[in-house]
Amino acid sequence: MLPVELNAQQQGAMLTLRLHAKADLFWFRGHFPTLPIFPGVAQLDWVLHYGLTRLAPGKAFASIDNIKFQQPVPPDAELELQLNWQEEKSLLSFSYSLIRQDGADIASSGKIRLC
Repeated sequence: MLPVELNAQQQGAMLTLRLHAKADLFWFRGHFPTLPIFPGVAQLDWVLHYGLTRLAPGKAFASIDNIKFQQPVPPDAELELQLNWQEEKSLLSFSYSLIRQDGADIASSGKIRLC
């Protein structure tokens, strides 16, 4: 289940998306019942969806080189997802930022190897 895409800008191998993680998304159900947060596996699912469809078509997941979860993503969050495809290294870098009234905070970042 994908977010609401508010905006997308692509320059070559770089893609920046503005996304809305609606509270009724499947991913929030049960994770966790009293304090729902957007799971890391779902964040990776979106990275792969956008990376493979818009930056590296024909490629597939190989491995996660590194990943860091820094801030929980609450329901109805507005996010900026930045993707950078490095074809020569077969590496898809990503960064999620939580957009807030007073700025933005990094929620997660990492690198995924594709093949």
